[in-house]
Amino acid sequence: MDFGKCACSGRTLGKLLRPAILAALARRPVHGYRIAQRLKGLSMFADAEPDHAGLYRALKTMEEERLVSAKWDLGDSGPARRQYQLTPAGRQCLAKWLGTLREYRCAIADLLTFAEAQTKAPRG
Repeated sequence: MDFGKCACSGRTLGKLLRPAILAALARRPVHGYRIAQRLKGLSMFADAEPDHAGLYRALKTMEEERLVSAKWDLGDSGPARRQYQLTPAGRQCLAKWLGTLREYRCAIADLLTFAEAQTKAPRG
């Protein structure tokens, strides 16, 4: 069996894109390209950088949900770019995500301890 596409490979970590985007915007407004660069450094994107189309779709959805706001940055040279920032609701959402992720971490640690103990236990 090829486990490369199985959830056991960790491929579902990309589902955590939304909290990653919120965290990337926590300090200051940034352009979408810069968000992608920040996310590329996360271990959940170690095999492949974040999908740019998916990133921009998520940003658009989050803007519609009023978690982020965007404005055009015309700059001195080059094309206009969208600059994103967290809204107050986005900051609240990030705070909720942090609590949820802490709970996930504890649950995963418990599951890991349990699974390791079970695989080492004698059969029968």
